[in-house]
Amino acid sequence: MLALKKPKLLHWTVHARAKMRQYALSEARVRRVLHSPVRIEEGIAEDTIAMMQPAAIKTSGKDKTWTQEIWVMIAETPKSRRVVSAWRYPGQTKLGTPLPTEVVRQLRAQL
Repeated sequence: MLALKKPKLLHWTVHARAKMRQYALSEARVRRVLHSPVRIEEGIAEDTIAMMQPAAIKTSGKDKTWTQEIWVMIAETPKSRRVVSAWRYPGQTKLGTPLPTEVVRQLRAQL
């Protein structure tokens, strides 16, 4: 699993702070998503990465399901990470387009 482990300074946009208040997400919860995402995809905004971690996991036998997902969208800069947005999604999203292999290689090189 690819996680952003190399410490960088986080910058929070006003939009991200407003969304965190709206969805009752703390800075610590957003950082937890950044440090151990379950899924990483290309963000819908240009040059962004979206990371997901399930919330409220239910286990029934061998199957793990969840009722909510927490998503964080970031933009990488050479010296810092800018948290663009954060939100809570009700239910489970379908797998989207994964990150291009070139971007994954660049991220792994930074780790």
